[in-house]
Amino acid sequence: MLVKDWMNKNVITLDVTDTMQHAIDIVMENSISLMPVLEDGKLVGIVTDRDLKRASPSDAARLDMQQILYHISRLEVGAIMSRYPITVPLDHTIEETAEVLLKNKISGCPVVDEKGEIKGIITKKDLFKALIALSGLSKKGVLFGFLVEDKAGSIKEITDIIRKYDARLCSILGSYERAPEGYRYVYIRAFDIERDKLDRLEEELKGAAKMLYMVDHRENRRKIFAS
Repeated sequence: MLVKDWMNKNVITLDVTDTMQHAIDIVMENSISLMPVLEDGKLVGIVTDRDLKRASPSDAARLDMQQILYHISRLEVGAIMSRYPITVPLDHTIEETAEVLLKNKISGCPVVDEKGEIKGIITKKDLFKALIALSGLSKKGVLFGFLVEDKAGSIKEITDIIRKYDARLCSILGSYERAPEGYRYVYIRAFDIERDKLDRLEEELKGAAKMLYMVDHRENRRKIFAS
């Protein structure tokens, strides 16, 4: 899954000479939290709703409304923006993009083409949507969690059992993170499982691998087994 397919292509930008008041108006009118800042058409910074709050008068109680309005109407976004903004290219994967945001502790960033021109904005919210789509959660199927040996055929053994019950596989995800040496975690989501056969399926799966949990999203039933 590439970032170009999940980014917001409707990018609202600011100019370095725009006022803080203009930026506040845009944030409120469009319910956005991040805006690229341009100078002569080139990306030079980022302004977030947090930047705007930080630049607001800190001791507003001592200022009258006229003074506050004067302050935000005079201050330019070029003075409060974060310079040297982090960007990701169009061909970055969703996972790579999530790693960039996490590593740099940011909520989003511009997506640029090979010329450095802005083509979109990607945020944590967009990544959450992609994760939900990738996992197949909307299908309301059954999610199985396993700890399996890291060897060829270990996943196929499990999926063959699930298919035997006429189930359709929606997603298969795996991770070595925090898994014991020689093992990995595997998460399989399937749907179209007949619920009266679910108990038998569960017992057969337990014979093939260490089962961690089973969550039936349609019926909101959850079974957590000993880890």
